[in-house]
Amino acid sequence: MMLRRLSRNLLLSGAALSAICGTAGAAEPQAEKPVVQADAQLGTIVVTARRTRENIQETPVAVTALTGEMLDKLNIRDVVATAQFTPNLGISAQPASITAASVFIRGIGNASPSAVSEQGVGIYLDGVYIARSAGAIFDLVDLERIEVLRGPQGTLFGRNSVGGAIQLVSRKPTDDPGFEGKAGYGTFDDWFARARFDTGLIGNMPIKATVSYMHRQKNGYFDNSLAPSSKDPGALNSDAVTAAVQGDFGKLTVNYGFDYNVREGAPTFFQVINATDDVRTYYGSSQALGGSAFQIGPEGLRRGEQQPAMDLNGNPTFSVKARVYGHALTLNYQLMPALAIKSITAYRAYRQDGANGLSGNGQLLGFTLSPLLFVDGTVLPTGVQPVTPYDGYTTQRQRQFSQEVQLLGEAGAFKYVGGAFYFHEKSSEANYQQLTFVLPGGDAGVNLSPLQAFHGKARSYAVFGQLSYSPSSDLELTGGARYTKDRKWLTLAGDVQPNLDGQVSYNNFSWLISANYKLRQDLMTYARVSSGYRAGGINPSASEINIFAPEKAISYEAGVKAEWFDRRLRTNLSAFYVDYKNLQIPQFLAGTGGATSTIANAGRVAYRGVEAELTAVPVPGLTIDGSVGYTSPKYKSYLYRDPITDAVINVASEARMSQTAKLNTHVGAQYDHEFGIGTLSLRADYSYRSTVYWFTLDRVNPFNRDIRSRPDHNLRARVSLSDIAVGGGRLDLGFWGDNLTNDRNIDFGIDFGSLGYGSASFKKKRTFGVDAKLSY
Repeated sequence: MMLRRLSRNLLLSGAALSAICGTAGAAEPQAEKPVVQADAQLGTIVVTARRTRENIQETPVAVTALTGEMLDKLNIRDVVATAQFTPNLGISAQPASITAASVFIRGIGNASPSAVSEQGVGIYLDGVYIARSAGAIFDLVDLERIEVLRGPQGTLFGRNSVGGAIQLVSRKPTDDPGFEGKAGYGTFDDWFARARFDTGLIGNMPIKATVSYMHRQKNGYFDNSLAPSSKDPGALNSDAVTAAVQGDFGKLTVNYGFDYNVREGAPTFFQVINATDDVRTYYGSSQALGGSAFQIGPEGLRRGEQQPAMDLNGNPTFSVKARVYGHALTLNYQLMPALAIKSITAYRAYRQDGANGLSGNGQLLGFTLSPLLFVDGTVLPTGVQPVTPYDGYTTQRQRQFSQEVQLLGEAGAFKYVGGAFYFHEKSSEANYQQLTFVLPGGDAGVNLSPLQAFHGKARSYAVFGQLSYSPSSDLELTGGARYTKDRKWLTLAGDVQPNLDGQVSYNNFSWLISANYKLRQDLMTYARVSSGYRAGGINPSASEINIFAPEKAISYEAGVKAEWFDRRLRTNLSAFYVDYKNLQIPQFLAGTGGATSTIANAGRVAYRGVEAELTAVPVPGLTIDGSVGYTSPKYKSYLYRDPITDAVINVASEARMSQTAKLNTHVGAQYDHEFGIGTLSLRADYSYRSTVYWFTLDRVNPFNRDIRSRPDHNLRARVSLSDIAVGGGRLDLGFWGDNLTNDRNIDFGIDFGSLGYGSASFKKKRTFGVDAKLSY
């Protein structure tokens, strides 16, 4: 309790300081350790939010940059934890997967992990679009920085960046040879080892290369008595390799990048939180019939039973296996002083096979009837059989090719970016489900094995351009536009017999108008109006061709970016209003057909909110940073077809915004002091996130409140001694702790509808660890 009170006081202090300074906005990296000059000034941060390298304080975009140094020191190894440091960003790891994430910015995103489901927030690795949220979680082996761009980025980044974009920027090869190795160990036998080798310039050639490797391994944080520790829920075994080659040939620069990540792990434990009386009665009789006891309750379990799934060969398995890899070739050629041409050619692929364990129970037994009951009404008892709320085995495949050409330059008062983009993708998925449908009264159930499968392809073409004009050194006016054409094909298979084929095609024109003005050298204001577009398509989780139209948004934003007291204080502030039309609302359904959904363009939403960020160096050696993000979405309309009356009604007044926190905040402090043997660093970070609901309508999802994620508090700290001279190298030693408040909060939930129960996974408990890094 003392930790929590202290954390809240720190949070309020940080928020008050932001308010007093009256700035902060489009977002300097509050989570990063800023570059501090010898005279305690804040250093310059360079981002590529407008496709060219710019000082973040002169970029009229709401963008947060997290440096690789900060990510490394906090041992952040994938994108999920970055939401703790970024205003109005929410990232949740998906259940029954070790690579899928739900990403939302300012309340806009996508929760579906389907291999054809479009994101609402674009994710880019070195300029290459990662098309699916399935496969978006991979090991961040060697990053220079992460940039989070908030608001529609439709002009330069294109479709499916309607909520914003996340750019992952890799470290490039260095001119000098070098080695860097790091290893760490923590709670749950969580350990990792990482190494990076730089060749430097090779011989007399203008070519340099780097290769990095990381191994991660940990046991699960739920003790499954039916599995070894290495297969407990939350366990992971991962190997990742990245490589880069850069050649500088006068006017031509060539960069080749490769990344490969193979993972095997057990998804987090998904616990039954609440259920109908019929479901409680039915599964509650399991122990009397010789089966396992029914595990249910609102408090997170630390040990119990989780039965294995059956793979395609009929063998029991607890694991999910995934492979993500990609190649990228980037060419930059300076045609003339005022014009450069850039080409990005990329291929990426993803596959995942594994247990879809969402039952949260061991081997339950129950009295069953034949599935003929749902075919012709035949009541045929099949006796006491193994039963399950919901389990399965899922396979996913996806591969993509993209080609982008950009023209960049400046001449006099003009700066310009233009280009063309091509994207081609093929994907497939098969979900082999096992579930028991409990009949009214809870005396019997029906075991069902629905198969949901599809395969599809997509093509997208776009041309774009953006022009900035500076009539004076203080004023810049910018306009941009992008035309996109999308085509999609989808075949529903599995239990859909005969197979159903669908095809859709869409066109979109997105645009941007912005102006920024320097009131003085270190104080800039900006205003921008932009549009965004999330592609429509065909629902892969339905038993019929369910077509939905694109979402469209118009965003209005204004901000102030400022530095004060001779660059000892940096504050940024942004405010926004987004008019969102044709919101694609997936209605999760679960019944005799398994886990399915329907998608309709049923909503119109107004998003409004503010973002504030602050970084200060009040005295040499001490850095304080903080942020506040507030989003208040409101449905203007939500058209819903009542299944009883078949009437279409407007339920906007009762609709919740799923997977959106109204408030998230962060405050951190770091103190560095040089000793004779090295630099001692003390850092603490506290983050808060308000309540998150996973579904939109309580009338459809009666357990929505039970499985909600209540306000989340996270306190992490690190003590390190760095720059210790060891031979010709430098040694860094660190000790860290995470979730020091020991919150046991829900971090993802599913209401299984007519199957009669709601389940959720819980955040892991307090953890500690040590690490060491050696650099030459």
